Amino acid sequence: MSNYIISDATKIIELIDKFPFLERLLDELDPILKRFQNPILRKTVGRKATMTDVANLIHQDLKSVIDYFSSKIEQNTETKVDVQIGSTSTSGFEDEQVRKREMLKALVLELHAGGEKSALKARFKEILGDVEATDIASMEQELINSGELTVDQITLLCDLHVGIFEDTLEKKQTPQETPGHPIHTYMEENRAAEELIKSIRENPTPELVRKLADIEIHYTRLENQLFPILEKNLFEGPTQVMWAKHDEVRQLIRQGSEVDAEEFATQVEDMIFKEETILFPTSLELLDIQDWQKVKNGEEEIGFAWVTPGDEWKPVTPELIHQIEEKPIPVDTLDVQTGKLTLEQINLIMTNLPVEISFINENDEVIYYSDTKERIFPRSPGIIGRKVQRCHPPKSLDKVMQIIEAFRTGQKDVAEFWINMGDKFVHIRYFAVRDNSGNYRGTLEIMQDVSSIRALEGERRLVNWGENTK
Repeated sequence: MSNYIISDATKIIELIDKFPFLERLLDELDPILKRFQNPILRKTVGRKATMTDVANLIHQDLKSVIDYFSSKIEQNTETKVDVQIGSTSTSGFEDEQVRKREMLKALVLELHAGGEKSALKARFKEILGDVEATDIASMEQELINSGELTVDQITLLCDLHVGIFEDTLEKKQTPQETPGHPIHTYMEENRAAEELIKSIRENPTPELVRKLADIEIHYTRLENQLFPILEKNLFEGPTQVMWAKHDEVRQLIRQGSEVDAEEFATQVEDMIFKEETILFPTSLELLDIQDWQKVKNGEEEIGFAWVTPGDEWKPVTPELIHQIEEKPIPVDTLDVQTGKLTLEQINLIMTNLPVEISFINENDEVIYYSDTKERIFPRSPGIIGRKVQRCHPPKSLDKVMQIIEAFRTGQKDVAEFWINMGDKFVHIRYFAVRDNSGNYRGTLEIMQDVSSIRALEGERRLVNWGENTK
């Protein structure tokens, strides 16, 4: 007779693999354990769950659980079982939150494998009980990181994911922040959207539907202000999923007067639920005060849907400012108004733009032109530093100087012309360049062959790129 040791650290799947007959006896100990017959659950939670975890899962004494398995083994085999229980029980999970996330992953993977939603929902309540909204978002991120599911797969069934957990999520208190905080503004917009949805369902007029379409401003702000900061915190999978859902709503908005008002209202309503039960709680947990300040900066440039943000949230204090350590900017990098670019990047951008650019400073000197691949007018480095008066033929010089003088005095800001040059239709524009104080700092000239643009018909959306294109 051989001996076998079962301890508090013995993993349930290792035990079943060693003694396969135990699998059909699991539900005798507790019906919940029958779940370990599921191959997906075995590959996820089963890899880590110890006897300690099994006892905790079914709320039974650890020794009685081990005794159950040891007695079954001895009754059905010629194996003698030695029981070893240490002074401290050994879980296969770092902590309870890790265990919950593993169980969530197992449920979602089973859902994607074709599991029935109502059964999975019941199992969720049975096994997990309560769950934090942030666990769902973390679980989705882990599934993407591990390669077990793609962003597209999670997007496709994320409504079902939330459907499994919605009863528990709805019990969670939604975050309430001070007026002026980005989350407070988002939620105020959601309240306004809900009022519009209510009105649409009572009387679905085109005017109300058009007004609800302003929800796109709300989505654009999320995508450009909140999502980038979450992604810098290595939380990018769920944001990609949310963006994909935003685009589904945008598809409805593009239908204009032909849109199904109820479908549109329901889609927006579903997004509100996802934001307030998953996205916002997760964001509040991940981001610190400096992150939220970055989220807030630039919000006004995008705008707001239906509401005006409050001003009670005052995150920047002298104490906070002194704690912020700005990273030194590399020598070849320019800190421009909306980002940081190296000199190489600036040159690459300027030479790859589909337009020709030249710049004349306030002293009428040519100090720059973009050396683009396809030139309309010939230029050479010899014109740099040259007075603009010497760069134009006499017949057009008077008009050029009139434009510059009108820019210099503030009478005009733009001059625009278009001419035919063989098979090219050239669009030429001059712009007055002024500093923040309104002082004239020069003239920007932009030229472009717009023949192909003038010939465009119909439409080609981003999703159609690659079709009949080189």
